[in-house]
Amino acid sequence: MGPLFLGFDVGTQSVKALVVDAERGEVVARCSRPVELIDGLGEGHMEQHPQDWIDAVVATGGAVLGEVDVSRVAAIGVSGQQHGCVVLDDADDVVRPAKLWCDTATAAEAAALGEAVGRPVPTGFTASKLLWLKRHEPENWARVRRVLLPHDYVNFWLTGRAVMERGDASGSGWFDPVARAFDERAMAAIDASVAGMVPDLIDADALVGEVQASARVALGLPPGVVVSAGGGDNMMSAIGSGATREGVVVVSLGTSGTIFTRTEHAVVDPDGLIAPFCSSDGAWMPLLCVMNLTGVTEEVKALTGMDHAALTAAAAQVAPGCDGLLWLPFLMGERVPDLPTATATLLGMRPGSLRPGHLYRAALEGTSLNLGLGFERLQALGVRVSEVRLTGGAANNALWRQILADVFGVSVGVLEETESAALGGALQACWATRRARGEDVGVDEVAAPFVRLGHETRPSPAAADYAGLLARYRDELRRVYPS
Repeated sequence: MGPLFLGFDVGTQSVKALVVDAERGEVVARCSRPVELIDGLGEGHMEQHPQDWIDAVVATGGAVLGEVDVSRVAAIGVSGQQHGCVVLDDADDVVRPAKLWCDTATAAEAAALGEAVGRPVPTGFTASKLLWLKRHEPENWARVRRVLLPHDYVNFWLTGRAVMERGDASGSGWFDPVARAFDERAMAAIDASVAGMVPDLIDADALVGEVQASARVALGLPPGVVVSAGGGDNMMSAIGSGATREGVVVVSLGTSGTIFTRTEHAVVDPDGLIAPFCSSDGAWMPLLCVMNLTGVTEEVKALTGMDHAALTAAAAQVAPGCDGLLWLPFLMGERVPDLPTATATLLGMRPGSLRPGHLYRAALEGTSLNLGLGFERLQALGVRVSEVRLTGGAANNALWRQILADVFGVSVGVLEETESAALGGALQACWATRRARGEDVGVDEVAAPFVRLGHETRPSPAAADYAGLLARYRDELRRVYPS
């Protein structure tokens, strides 16, 4: 019997674990455990305790390993939420809770860094969090000796070795993805000490090392299991969803929304809206991220007391365009467009507009139109689109799928495996161990047997209506939020 590979996805809402059998091309065990945000913080502050991630890794890892023959487990790959900031002291203890990708309290610091380095530094990126810490918590800043991203921290717990790989490092704000190297000028703009706090870079197909004794005991693993480089959740999701060759575009529908693809060259957006990330398989991965997606529909659910199925049925009775109701859906501020302090705006209200079906359809359309602007932007920068794949829980909503197909103007398929980031971690671990054995194998070859598509939704006649709605959305955006 062949080796097994364990993948973790350390997300904002939960930690997931799954085990794959590479020879059979199947997921053979899976588990999920929720993690919570810290309550009671000020406006814009979004934080978690890194120890909560470790506790959930132990719980989920122990659960899935209890379902398989652990002697067959060869390697682990870790996916982690991007842009988080984990700071350690000289004893490698966590100094303070981690500020997360969705934390917008660092907008002033992001703007200051952007001016200092002469390019946009998104509020969500890690660099702004370090400068915020230096400015607002000088006592904690004085204790910092090491800076890690969330998946780096889990790797550190697993192996005792602190490293960073280029995909996740691309979202730090102190990395040059074109040169695929740290940007010393950007580090110095935060503080002269930052260059000494950041760990060494390793390649995407590298192995961090063996699981150390403490983690091995906690998880119930035998000696000799290795850990791959891992990466950010979007980079791992790209592997798990088959965006491992050019032309395959993946749209991830979760708390945040992302659109990404693989390219053989860096895609640089002069306006900074499309992130020029490196992939976690040695290439590049241009990516758009919006902060408001399923959170908007959840607000309608909370307001009405109806479940999503009932709301979807009601929204399906409302014509495209929602009788003029248009939602600029920036409940949490927004990254694209770059409006970190924005609030949501509901336009075109008339008698009858505030019924559940209208509000829900406006939420679906507003979030989809915002993604549509990013989709257009990617294509304008030369990204080729041959197919679009959807992943994430919201991909199960047939009405939302249809709206996206109409907004994008192309067919969209749904990935059968919804946990693409955890799957990507396991597949990268498989790829890295095969490369370490001297095999000349590409990550696309490793991923292909696991990537299966379910529903396909083609554009409907309403696509012409959505072309007009996209133009209206763009115009209203400029009017409400003039630059």
